[in-house]
Amino acid sequence: MSEPVSDRAIVGVFGPWAWSEKYTYTPGARAGKLVFLSGTTGTDENNQIVGPGDIVAQTRQIYRKFEQILRSVGASCEDIIQTTDHIVTTENYKGTAAVRREFIRNPATTATGVIVAGLLREGALIEISAVAVIPETPR
Repeated sequence: MSEPVSDRAIVGVFGPWAWSEKYTYTPGARAGKLVFLSGTTGTDENNQIVGPGDIVAQTRQIYRKFEQILRSVGASCEDIIQTTDHIVTTENYKGTAAVRREFIRNPATTATGVIVAGLLREGALIEISAVAVIPETPR
């Protein structure tokens, strides 16, 4: 569990991953009770795309990664209040909604979907960023 953070301090949130000087970002940043999750693609521990050509499998992997990051600060995907999806295809995009409901059961969570020409990660069909609120009682 992380140390308490003042409302003005911004600290990196890494989940199970170690931070490296080569990075110019963190998987998440915490400011008070808010956690901002960086745009994330569906990669495994070897940095390889999970489910090549399968937007649903990639979405599930992204939410699994979010869950790990959020658990490190006493939250979970249940605490996500906003998501932004960047997608390169609409094929099977409706299937990502079912995955979202597996991890986020609050229908009040806001969402934005944006179609883009491409993503930086080769083979990625979707990249998701999110904002969560850390609950008063850790999960």
